[in-house]
Amino acid sequence: MTPQEFIAKWKKAQLSERSAGQQHFLDLCELLGQPKPAAADPEGAWYTFERGAHKTGGGEGWADVWMKGKFAWEYKRKRRSLQEAYQQLLLYREDLENPPLLVVCDLDRFEIHTNFTAKPSRGSQCEYRNQRACW
Repeated sequence: MTPQEFIAKWKKAQLSERSAGQQHFLDLCELLGQPKPAAADPEGAWYTFERGAHKTGGGEGWADVWMKGKFAWEYKRKRRSLQEAYQQLLLYREDLENPPLLVVCDLDRFEIHTNFTAKPSRGSQCEYRNQRACW
């Protein structure tokens, strides 16, 4: 899959978070030449979709994608608040073993937030319409 094919496919998609999230991530893996969760970790022990997590302050939730020691990822449907998605990941991060990257995505935009110990968090955003900033 080329960047142009990826962008064309996902620009026109109007699916819900639940309907689109996993396929979007699988396409992103293909685009970047990275392993897909089930192929890399068939047991879901360290790289999986829908990783259950205890929320800080109580309650349960699910990180949409999680790779131990690497990242936690939360999707929202298009044009939803990425800040809400980020706040959701902040509630899960301790139970997800504090991954160094917290990624939020609404199918049109990505935000990558650092989560390094003893360092301030930094974020950067990529939007499809500004392809040069993404690729």
